[in-house]
Amino acid sequence: MKITLTGSLGRIGKPLTQNLIKANHTVTVISSDPARSKAIEALGATPAIGRLQDTDFLSSTFKEADVVYTMVPPPNYTDPHLDLLDYYQTFGNSFAKAIRQTALKRVVNMSSIGAHLAKGNGILLGTYQVENILNNLPVEVAITHIRPTEIYYNLFQFIDLIKHQGMMASNLAADDLNVWVSTQDIAACVAEEINTPSQGRKVRYVASEELTYKEVASTLGTAIGKPELRWVKITDDQLQERLERTGMPSKIAKEMTEMYAAIHSGLLYEDYLLHKPTQMGKVKLKDFAEDFATIYHKT
Repeated sequence: MKITLTGSLGRIGKPLTQNLIKANHTVTVISSDPARSKAIEALGATPAIGRLQDTDFLSSTFKEADVVYTMVPPPNYTDPHLDLLDYYQTFGNSFAKAIRQTALKRVVNMSSIGAHLAKGNGILLGTYQVENILNNLPVEVAITHIRPTEIYYNLFQFIDLIKHQGMMASNLAADDLNVWVSTQDIAACVAEEINTPSQGRKVRYVASEELTYKEVASTLGTAIGKPELRWVKITDDQLQERLERTGMPSKIAKEMTEMYAAIHSGLLYEDYLLHKPTQMGKVKLKDFAEDFATIYHKT
């Protein structure tokens, strides 16, 4: 098949490209960075350099594809001018317009846990909007929305706190359960969906392991030589204040806090629990903990 991927060679894009090339597909990788061209070619794929907001450019890369993988680039949460909802809608509308302008019949869209919610999901509201924008495409366009749970690499944000205060902390309790996922497992899931014929609209959750925050702290603590590392629950206001001190605008910090509060209340995972994946991914926290320890000791 001819497959066009957005997402460049990021944490998901690179292993996804490798998986698809290995399966003998013809792969085009979109990137906004010309410097990525050689790395894309080295994997056996064709680079397409341009902006995802440029609908004419997208249409030119989509028109020959049998399947397109859409992914909104991660936003810069410290940008004081960031309008998060507008950010997601801009990319969602650009994807939808380019798809309408071509004969494309198959889309695999990277979404997120919490994308079933029209409110209460904080910074994830944009993923709800993108799903709905794409779902308004003609019914002939088959769409699979991939909803990963929380990605392991988000745990890197705690390195500074561990080093300076000897703990991990958020507005979540030590016994709260979260569901974690590896980018390798996400890439494998996307590749599997691309290779699977589909019709209509479909949602697929992808997860690697379910753990309490106490278990997360214990596993990471052991890996970095601090087996006594503990998880501490702080208030919503305290978390928002901490996020703002890192340079995050007040509105984004509030939305980030709301998202984590939705994990504590169970709201964020209500749909996941009804549609859990039949098989968990291969990469567990103890595997990620090795990478965490490497970065921890280098920082």
